[in-house]
Amino acid sequence: MKRAICAAGTFLLMATTPAGADVTASSSTDPTLSLNTTLASVMGSEHSGLAALSPGRVRSLGAPFSGNGAATGGSFSTTSVGRAPYTAAELDAMGRARGSRQWACLTEALYFEARGESVEGQFAVAEVVLNRVDSPNYPDNICDVVNEGTGRRNACQFSYTCDGIPDVVTEPEVHRRLGQIARIMMDGGSRNLTAGATHYHADWVNPDWASAYPQTAQIGVHLFYRQQY
Repeated sequence: MKRAICAAGTFLLMATTPAGADVTASSSTDPTLSLNTTLASVMGSEHSGLAALSPGRVRSLGAPFSGNGAATGGSFSTTSVGRAPYTAAELDAMGRARGSRQWACLTEALYFEARGESVEGQFAVAEVVLNRVDSPNYPDNICDVVNEGTGRRNACQFSYTCDGIPDVVTEPEVHRRLGQIARIMMDGGSRNLTAGATHYHADWVNPDWASAYPQTAQIGVHLFYRQQY
């Protein structure tokens, strides 16, 4: 799994195919580019009906699965399948969280993979890690999930573990907040944001595996997917 980097943090998870082959991501395309072609190919009353819709609504007609089918304006709602249980202010008001090595691994993964995301996005990434722990397709503890493939060429599941960049915490207050999220989720926090997602990627790329799994949610720049086998 690999990450892509944007100004505020890291936002891309990639996985190997079911056969174990390496996966690469290509740039995603703007869905509005084919809008006129789509309308032109529709005949009769269907053409007239679609022509009356906004471009965003037309795009949403073919949008991927969103958990409950809630897609509006061509994008998924960050609350399509639930809300984060706490706000950033509520998390910051809590006492400092502490925990075992497994807690430290989850906190670290959230910091280096999702510190630039909203609170919902950070809880969502925690869901992905824990959903993998629960899946028979992945290791059965957090640290092994996060570090799976580390040290092997093109095998990292979370690329911050092998990208050669020193893992230095430069935003201690954000790290403290993410520790709270890790503690809450490890203590049985609800996983109602991603509908069981085991994968995600940033919305500016289109990895091959994304077509193999149903999309379950979009939160911020992340699109989430659930592995079915």
